[in-house]
Amino acid sequence: MTLDVAIIGSGFGGLGAAVRLRQAGITNFSIFERASEVGGTWHENTYPGCRCDVKSTLYSFSFAPNPSWSNTYSYQPEIFAYLRNIANEYQLREVIKFEDEVLDISFDSTSRLWRITTQHGVAEARHVILAAGGLAEPRLPDIEGIESFAGPIMHTAKWRDDVVLDDKRVAVIGTGASAIQVIPQIAASVRHLSILQRTPPWILPHMGHAVRKRTQLLFRFIPFSQQLNRFYVYWRNELMVLGFVKDPSKMKIAEQQSRLFLESQITDPQLRESLTPHYRLGCKRVLISNDYYPSLRRDNVALVTSPITGIEPEGVRTSDGTLHKVDVLISATGFYVTDNPIGERVHGARGEALATAFRGTMSNYRGTMFPDFPNLFMLGGPNTALGHSSIVFMLESQLNYVVEALKKALRQNALIEPTQSAADEWTAMLQSKLPSTVWGTGCASWYLNERGINTTIWPDFTFRFRKATRHFQLRDHHVTR
Repeated sequence: MTLDVAIIGSGFGGLGAAVRLRQAGITNFSIFERASEVGGTWHENTYPGCRCDVKSTLYSFSFAPNPSWSNTYSYQPEIFAYLRNIANEYQLREVIKFEDEVLDISFDSTSRLWRITTQHGVAEARHVILAAGGLAEPRLPDIEGIESFAGPIMHTAKWRDDVVLDDKRVAVIGTGASAIQVIPQIAASVRHLSILQRTPPWILPHMGHAVRKRTQLLFRFIPFSQQLNRFYVYWRNELMVLGFVKDPSKMKIAEQQSRLFLESQITDPQLRESLTPHYRLGCKRVLISNDYYPSLRRDNVALVTSPITGIEPEGVRTSDGTLHKVDVLISATGFYVTDNPIGERVHGARGEALATAFRGTMSNYRGTMFPDFPNLFMLGGPNTALGHSSIVFMLESQLNYVVEALKKALRQNALIEPTQSAADEWTAMLQSKLPSTVWGTGCASWYLNERGINTTIWPDFTFRFRKATRHFQLRDHHVTR
């Protein structure tokens, strides 16, 4: 049977899409999930200390508030449980094909259907919603000799509970979001911990705290109170756009706050200098932590700032000639974001791979659709990620547009794709804005593709993206019956 819709992935995007489709009366769909459980990023990332850096009341679906969050910034187990509850409450498990990885998605111009090849067979669908997520494919560092290392190597996104760290010499490559969460959790139990830093991050104090029982009861029995809290958190976060986008010089205030925080935590002048960033705050992801700096004061922890020149069987060699001997190597080196492998597996009407959209050579429409990719929608597409707010808000915004377009396509048995001019206009608008934002101030970050083009971040207030995706605009699309 031909599916009306094939959804790829069962994280926030895939589950949200499934719920919205059912609410719209669209029921002939399946979700293809390569893992054994829903959750996406929050199923895969189980490293110690894994936590969201967006407040829980905002990092959740607007249609499914959770009054029982135990912390204002939730940890991975609770977010994972929330997503499992969504799958159960909305009876989505019956349409999920678990452990069925998608290998290829190609448009058949003869049948005018999408042909989806998975590890278990082939399916056909009139429409495809890509919800694989931008933080889905862990990136191991491209370091000479890494394959020769004699001990265990693991990425934070592929944490191995079978690897014992107690009383071992451990090295962590990277000082990004996952590194500053995991390092404080393992520092006390390892014999020695080497932290290999390329660029020091800007770190601000973490304001997370346990949610009082009376607050949980208030949210449960007076739901409007949690809506007000979400409203407050949302608009407070939006104020950061004034510095990120409108006037990056305003970030000096936050930079001063971060420096004072560093000075209060680290008294050693040499270590403090090594931890001081020399780029504009916000150009790279801003991190929040209260226990990362204290962990660096431990006698068994060393911050290594000399560049890595290679990995050998016994450890990591740095440019000063030192061999840092380690038993276990932990890679906290992020994900394939601008070069997500899923893009290489999707081919449009002309055979072109979707990956070119993230290389900056293909225009997109609203970060969601692409010319010559009829009836294909991407959640979390180009320039829809954020540096200040919740990606769930962006996904729900996209779904407003996606569901309206799907209903029209199904009703008319039509193919829908954006016009080239509409896609060019949208993409040009974004790229004209980005150079003057904080992300265009000169640092190297995972927001930029290999050509130095920012194909990741949304450079404006999120309510403007919500307005842009609120409705399907017929004039911007080709509709072929």
